[in-house]
Amino acid sequence: MGYSFVHSIHRAMFSSASSGLTPREIFAHPSMMAVPLFLLNPFFEELIVRAYLMTEVRDLTGSWTLSAALSIAVQFSYHLYYGWERAIAMSFPFLVFSIYYAKTRKVTPIIVAHGIFDIYGLIRLW
Repeated sequence: MGYSFVHSIHRAMFSSASSGLTPREIFAHPSMMAVPLFLLNPFFEELIVRAYLMTEVRDLTGSWTLSAALSIAVQFSYHLYYGWERAIAMSFPFLVFSIYYAKTRKVTPIIVAHGIFDIYGLIRLW
């Protein structure tokens, strides 16, 4: 839903503009050797950018809102290789993950959800 929303705004503003590269153009045809990377990536991303960063910023500033915003901004920044449109669209799940972590302080369900998204994306690439 986030991608559809961002894509419709992008098309309304820039009707003739390119929408950037697709994941298939970025990753081509990943081999089975990519599976361990797709399984490990959620651990590193969510433990560092969600759990550690949000907890530290919250402890330093006292604000879960600021910690969530910074976490989303950091994840958005290193997904820019997808292009602006897709990186903004990917920020919607980051927002949901940040809110969930701020409310529960549990990172394991977020890691599992992120892993499911990554594996689903890998399967779509094959």
